[in-house]
Formats: sequence, structure tokens, C-alpha cells
Amino acid sequence: MSNDAFVQALVDALGEVVVTDPDRLASYRTDRAMFCDAGTPCAVVLARETADVAEAVRVAAAHGVPVVAQGARSGLSGAANAVDGGLVIALERMDRVLEIDADERLVVTQPGVFNADLSRAVAEQGLFYPPDPSSWEFCTIGGNLATNSGGLCCVKYGVTTDYVLALEVVLASGEVLRTGRRTVKGVAGYDLTRLFVGSEGTLGIITEATLRLRPAAHRPRTLAATFGSVHDAAEGIAAITRSAVIPNLLELIDGTSLHAVNDAFHLGFEEEVGALVLAQSDAAGLAGEEEIAEIAGHLRGAGAYDVVLAADEAEAALLLTARREVLTAFEAMGTTMVDDVCVPRNRIADLVDGVEEIAAKREVVVGVVGHAGDGNFHPCVIFDADDPDEAARARSAFDDIMVLGLALGGTITGEHGVGVLKRELLARELGPVGMAVQRAVKDALDPQGLLNPGKVL
Repeated sequence: MSNDAFVQALVDALGEVVVTDPDRLASYRTDRAMFCDAGTPCAVVLARETADVAEAVRVAAAHGVPVVAQGARSGLSGAANAVDGGLVIALERMDRVLEIDADERLVVTQPGVFNADLSRAVAEQGLFYPPDPSSWEFCTIGGNLATNSGGLCCVKYGVTTDYVLALEVVLASGEVLRTGRRTVKGVAGYDLTRLFVGSEGTLGIITEATLRLRPAAHRPRTLAATFGSVHDAAEGIAAITRSAVIPNLLELIDGTSLHAVNDAFHLGFEEEVGALVLAQSDAAGLAGEEEIAEIAGHLRGAGAYDVVLAADEAEAALLLTARREVLTAFEAMGTTMVDDVCVPRNRIADLVDGVEEIAAKREVVVGVVGHAGDGNFHPCVIFDADDPDEAARARSAFDDIMVLGLALGGTITGEHGVGVLKRELLARELGPVGMAVQRAVKDALDPQGLLNPGKVL
């Protein structure tokens, strides 16, 4: 059947939530990734509830039309890019926190809720949702679930999947599946909840999530340590991760990144600083004081120029600005391509040294920031997109960094997902048997191959 027949069937079924205006369709083509193919959808469904998603998927399945689910389109792998002539189901209007249960320490939410808004809502009840990507103000819970996002606090508290109790998922057939449960424990059947988390919309569309919460954390103590080189900073981080202390935040910012954000936000760091380490302890009372003192000792032992403890929450927030706003600062310098590589923590120094060599070899600027406590780094290649030669060298540098991560015993993605950008390298990491099992799962749940085709596998 033609797309005209499909669109008419969609309008008949869903009415005003179907968008077909060409100008509006164009705005749903891509996420924030570079170098990823994208098409123009024939329609967008602005879903308000699960029933809208289910009906849209049923109509698409009947007409053999591919479906891409989108949230805030803040992703960095092309996983939310539209397919030419396909359907986009936009979940941005499904933005309600449905329930907060303080007794059971859980929250039920729709996928279009921004991470920061969810965190603030549960904080009002004395509760804490730890996963906090740097983009938390503009990324959605649905996107976090789709890529199994981490964040600045995951070194101590874990990543998204560690907090998912149950899901509501629309399958490729349009049927609605509920996985998991509200209880703290439960092992009945296969763990389908974890199967869908991180699947990037290729196995089903998540329309509701029940998430585990923690009691509100104590106000953290925050410190900043400056170094002459990234290598020295990495050695300090390695000393911390070898110790018994577990900070709730441990971040590394190299000189390139620090100077960019310093210029953009006037943070007052000196030009000779080659790296910054940020660390926090949210342990209570004397334990927290001892923990932050031990962290400071490890950093001084690695040659830190200066180690400063934030005097108050305002100063701590200013220090964290240096981490959360790095990408914003880079975007003012040119086109950015953000990598996402995770290595064993005892190979961090090797990674940062290798990235410096790659930047020199490819003659591009690369800034390195990341969640040093768990070895997950986001080297950012900055280039002039209007210069074809420089753009080609930037893409080569990006690929070189991923290959380096694999060579160091790591992975091509710690939290951004595979999407379109890293499909070719996935097979290299998983091997033929791993890829065969992945494809078998995909075929079982999406036999027509209509859910987010061309992504991941």
C-alpha cells in the first residue's frame, strides 16, 4: 500500500495527533548526532497516552511502515533519527509523573518527563533518583531508558537499569506488554525489563516506567583538584578507585575542555591548568569528612597543584558547571562530535594519552571529559563542518578513539548507545556469536523489522 493510504488510515484512527505538515515533519528528522543518515517521515504521531502509541504501531504494522520512537531528540548516536517515509511516534507530550509512593520508594512516570523534573518531583518527597546525565535538564526518562544512561553519580549509585522495577512497552504488533513488578524482589520468568532497557527502541516502545528511588542523600561535600596534565589527573583517579573510598561523583576534565568552559562561563581557572578533577562525598557526618579528606590525599599524592573544598552549595554548583556545560562551550567553538567510550579504570591514563596522540595525528581539536569513577569518557572532536577535509579527519579521529577503547579492554559505548553511529563497530566488540544472539532476539520480537530499522544491528 502507498504511504498516502497509511497516513489516511492513521488520521482515521488517531485524528488531530497526527502531523503531516512538511515543515513540522522536518523538525523530527534527527537527534544531536553528527555523520548519521536520516530520512523524512511521512507522519508524526504526537502521542498523549499508551493507547495512541499502540494504535499507531498497529496501523504501521498493517501497512508495513517502519516506526521510530522519539523523546527530546537529545541523543548522540542517531538512534532517534527518522526513517525516510516512515512514522515517528513522538513521546514528548507523555510528560506526567503518574505516582510517587514514598512508602515503597518508587515513582511511576511517563517517558516524556525530563530527568531533572523527575528528580525535583521526588526530592519534594524526601527521595532521590540517582541517574543524572549531564543533559538532565533536557533529556527524557524514555531516552534514558532506551540507552541505559548513567550520569555523574553512577560511580556510586549505578545506571538507569539499576532503578527500573517495571515497564509498560508497546510491542511491534501493537500489543501492550507489562514487565517486572513493584515489589523489591521478584524473579518470576525471564528478566524482560532489563531486555528492553538499552534496546534503543528496536524491540518495543516504552510508554511507562516504574522506577526505584532512594532516600534523599546527604548534602555532598565537593572538591576540585587542578593538575598540570591529564596524565597526572588520571593517576590520581586511579589511586582513588584502588582505595576503599567510593565517591558519589568523580569527574575528569582535560585542559582543552576546561579552557573552553572557563572562557564561556568565566569560572576563573588559570591558563596553566592542564586538567581538573571534581569529586564529591555524600556520606553522612564524620564519615563524609573522612572520605573527602582521603580523596583529597590521593589527588595531592598524584601531584595536584591545588585541592579546594567548596565552601557552600553555591560554590559547589559553580564547580559542577565546569562539567555540565562543557558541550555547550564546545558548540560555540565549532561543530562537535561527542564520543562515548568506556575502559577499565586502571587504563584511564592510557586512554587519555592515546586520545592526545590521535588528536595530533588527525590534526583536530579533541577535548576529554568523563565519568572517571567508572571509566566512561566522552572525548569531543571539534571541527569545521564546512571544511570537508577537516570533517573527514574528525570522523577518523572519532573512530580511532573507539578502536583505542576496544584495544584497552573497553567498550564502544558506556551510555550513549549504538544507534547509527557505531553499528559497524558493534560486531567487532560482540563477535559473530554475540551478534547472532542479538539478531535472534530482534527477529523474535519484531519479525517484520519495523521498529527503528537500521539502528544498533
